[in-house]
Amino acid sequence: KKHGVKATFFLVGNYFKTQPELVKRMAEEGHTIGNHTYSHPDMSKIGDIQSFQTELQKNEALYREILGSEMPKLYRPPQGKFSVENLKQAQELGYTTVFWSLVYSTVFWSLAYVDWYTDDQPTPEQAFSKLLPRIHPGAVVLLHSTSSTNAEILDELLTKWEETGYSFGDLEAYCAAQ
Repeated sequence: KKHGVKATFFLVGNYFKTQPELVKRMAEEGHTIGNHTYSHPDMSKIGDIQSFQTELQKNEALYREILGSEMPKLYRPPQGKFSVENLKQAQELGYTTVFWSLVYSTVFWSLAYVDWYTDDQPTPEQAFSKLLPRIHPGAVVLLHSTSSTNAEILDELLTKWEETGYSFGDLEAYCAAQ
C-alpha cells in the first residue's frame, strides 16, 4: 500500500472458500484476482476442454459469490505446467495465460524463486540475492503470498527497486493492452 503497488493474486478454490474476507479486501484495495484453477492440478495432463473449463469455472463461481462481479480473465497454470493445447483452451475461454511469453494471449512471468515451501523458507538474504539482480524493465515478478519471507522483505524489496528507478504497473491493464 505504501508503494502504491497493485498486485495480481492468482487464487485456488480452497483460498476462496477459507479466506473470503481476505479476497474481498484484495478487491477493495484495488488488487486483481486471477484464476489459478479450482484444485491446482497439473493442467498439462488435461486435454479435453470440458475438464479444463470446469477447473476455471468453479473459481469464477466462487469469485462471483464473494464479490458479486465477474472474475478477470487472467489464468496462471498451477506449477507452471501447461501444454500448447491448454494455451489454446484458455484463449478460447477468453483468458490471458500468465506465464512466460506473448503467445496464445500469454504473458509469462519473468522472475521467480523458490518461495512456496512454507516449512522451508529462504532467508531474507537468499531472497534478495535472487530478486534484486534479476529485475529488468518489463519484468513480471512471481511471489507467493504464502511466503513469510516475502511478507518480511516486501517493503524493503520494493524500496530497493524504486531506488534503482523501477516503478510498478498493473498486470491486468498490461494484458488488456497486448
